[in-house]
Amino acid sequence: MTFTQPSSERSGADRKLLSVNIGQPTPVDIGPRREMSGIDKQPLPGRVRVTEGGLAGDHVLDTRHHGGPDQAVYVYTQEDYAHWEAKLGRPLPPGFFGENLVIDGLESAAMRIGDQLEIGGAGGVRLEVTAPRIPCGLFAAHIGDPAFVKTFKQVARPGFYTRVLRGGEVGTDDGVRLIPGSADAPSIGDLFALHYKRSPDPQKLEAYLKFPLAVRVRANLEKKLTKARA
Repeated sequence: MTFTQPSSERSGADRKLLSVNIGQPTPVDIGPRREMSGIDKQPLPGRVRVTEGGLAGDHVLDTRHHGGPDQAVYVYTQEDYAHWEAKLGRPLPPGFFGENLVIDGLESAAMRIGDQLEIGGAGGVRLEVTAPRIPCGLFAAHIGDPAFVKTFKQVARPGFYTRVLRGGEVGTDDGVRLIPGSADAPSIGDLFALHYKRSPDPQKLEAYLKFPLAVRVRANLEKKLTKARA
């Protein structure tokens, strides 16, 4: 399935930053095993510094799979939240999905690699979309539902990781401007679906590798491409 935002959502019109969330080291029980994680994000008032490493005060403990310059800030959208609240039948607090920022007026699956978000006006923080979020067992344990990985996959509203092109400070109610990248770039939904595809199209993989993917996603696609060519 190919995800495309309505033209009105790819026009660059202003959106709004609804919540800024950071996580402190917190124990998460995954079956009989306990791990420390920063996935439990809580809203933070005031202004928060953003650098190429992410949000000041945010903790990323599993650096093998999360964080780093190419996945510095995880974004979820109000539209995604509205869908989940309808599905689950209850309101959900900001940070529920372990995201750093909640923004309105966008569909996460329709964002494309290379799309940029400018937060706080001209000269403000600028982020570049790099990767979808892939759910894991720790994510399901944080949510409190062992089947949530499967549910998250089916719903296909993964949110997206970004790299920081320009740092600065962000805060609730900051304006957010979408700066579309190439219309040929893969969408977050495309890459999310591709992650689970056993026999991907080699030509599609080659095309996707032309865009500014997160390093972990690039390595995964290169591995899939090598296997597809074998």
